[in-house]
Amino acid sequence: MNAAIKSFLKEWGLLILLTFFVSSCRSFLAEPRYIPSGSMLPELQINDRLIIEKFSLRNSLPKRGDIVVFNSPYSFDDKLISSRSKPLPKKRYCFFMSFPPMSFIPGLRDQACDAYIKRVVALPGEIVSVNTKGELIINDKLIAEPYVSYKCSLSLFNRCGEFENIKVPKDHFLVLGDNRSNSWDGRYWPGSKFLHKKEIIGKAYFRFWPLSQLGFFQ
Repeated sequence: MNAAIKSFLKEWGLLILLTFFVSSCRSFLAEPRYIPSGSMLPELQINDRLIIEKFSLRNSLPKRGDIVVFNSPYSFDDKLISSRSKPLPKKRYCFFMSFPPMSFIPGLRDQACDAYIKRVVALPGEIVSVNTKGELIINDKLIAEPYVSYKCSLSLFNRCGEFENIKVPKDHFLVLGDNRSNSWDGRYWPGSKFLHKKEIIGKAYFRFWPLSQLGFFQ
């Protein structure tokens, strides 16, 4: 082995192995995420840092109340895809863009690469409605949601994406933000209101920032 190869392996080998390890963990086990918006207030504050756990959902489905991270609707909603002026980005491009500072470079970000975080509120087979306040009705029963503090105004100028009596398809879920008055979620997706299980990346497992809120999610 010549000196140039030895020098390369010495300088870059550990970095390559570390990159491979981190990439594998992100793909199969867990990854960090931050909260960029107020759509999940008050449970999740802007700039909270979380660990998203992926492994458990490989063999089970999310439960009502789980907070999940999922692929951007711009990557799977047929009507949103049809409105694009360019093809969908490749998965490897989105993976590359998920590392700072790449995601902050103007012109490189693609909405289809974003990840969203919402709460699972309705399960496959359930008949679901959302009223003008953003309240959830399942199988004709108003559901208590203690995590929802911000409901919609009844003003005609502040509609809440309400709908009535739609059955959640097999392998799909309704996901909504806790901040019902300020969340772009299944109520507003033009192609379908429901999220397929294959689009789910993982679920919120542990909050590591701020330290005052350190702890596991129920």
